[in-house]
Amino acid sequence: MEGAMGLMRRMPPKHTQTALSALLSLLPDHSAHLLSQIDQPLQVLCDEDSGKEFILCEYNRDADSYRSPWSNKFHPHLDDGMYPSEELRKLEVEANEVFTVYRDQYYEGGISSVYLWEEDDNEGFVACFLIKKDGSKYAHGKRGYLHEGGWEAIHVIQVGPDEEGMAHYCLTSTIMLSLTTDSDTSGTFNLSGSIRRQMKADLSVEDGHLCNMGKMIEELEGKLRNQLDQVYFGKTKEMVCTLRPPSELLPMTLPDSRNP
Repeated sequence: MEGAMGLMRRMPPKHTQTALSALLSLLPDHSAHLLSQIDQPLQVLCDEDSGKEFILCEYNRDADSYRSPWSNKFHPHLDDGMYPSEELRKLEVEANEVFTVYRDQYYEGGISSVYLWEEDDNEGFVACFLIKKDGSKYAHGKRGYLHEGGWEAIHVIQVGPDEEGMAHYCLTSTIMLSLTTDSDTSGTFNLSGSIRRQMKADLSVEDGHLCNMGKMIEELEGKLRNQLDQVYFGKTKEMVCTLRPPSELLPMTLPDSRNP
């Protein structure tokens, strides 16, 4: 299992589904563990009742159907699907409205979905915040300059029960990034990767769970963006400039051999 997880950590996100399918066929006894630990590229489905798109994941899946956060119905229809309690459903509706604003402000488009459900011990709940932004030039979002590419964010928060006005929060965030360019100026270039980090905090519930979860997601996602910028884009730029220095630097790096 350690070898399988190590392989998946080094697999580009765009090839995750193919690699995971192969691992499931090789290790059928560990399928439940693999599916729960490996983040797959997010898929999208349209809710016919509301006319809005929503994101598919393991957290809104029951059998072969997926629950929409907009209409609270399963697609395809499922008679005995698992639904959140009435109290959590109210919080889920509010969270989707707030997260839509967050998505538009930070990503200028894309699709977002939020799902809530009770913990098995009924002493807390879990929330999953999802964002999918298609950055290709064919997408409906703004600033789509890439030939292909996307940003997918998965934020899962475990919220403990209220104790004397305080609650324990454990946030696990995963960012999957992929981009491909194909133009005369940049040529063909492909870059993809993923990063996962965790944050824990004990916070007052005076302002509500949604406020606390939003602040944690905003803080950790900001850190992840900076790390991606430094690790992926920073190192890539350094390598490209080393292998193919800009033309204005050539006289400095390649002096005339006749004038030592």
